[in-house]
Amino acid sequence: MASKAAPRKAPASTKTPPAIRNGMNKTAILTHIAAETGLTRRQVSSVFEELESLIERHVKKRGAGSFTLSGLLKIRAVKRRATKKRMGRNPATGEAVEIPAKKASVKVRITPLKRLKEMVL
Repeated sequence: MASKAAPRKAPASTKTPPAIRNGMNKTAILTHIAAETGLTRRQVSSVFEELESLIERHVKKRGAGSFTLSGLLKIRAVKRRATKKRMGRNPATGEAVEIPAKKASVKVRITPLKRLKEMVL
């Protein structure tokens, strides 16, 4: 009994869009995305505003602490401990220097994920 082979799908287009030589400002980004998606600039702008709000609600105090934009990047809020005043050495001259104390703070860490790393290669 012969088995029927499933018809082959045509391979996805492997042609990548050309690189953009000059950086874009916010207006240019909104205009470009609007042109490519068929949405209005106002709609694209509202999507960006909601994404910004969503990220803020994730990383702010009492939030989840991290936000992942699937496959592209991960944004985390990282707590830094306070440091005490201490003595150290200037690496160039070997002279003793006083390193001042620093308050505890919260820093933002952004980690690239797999697809973003692959885009650079």
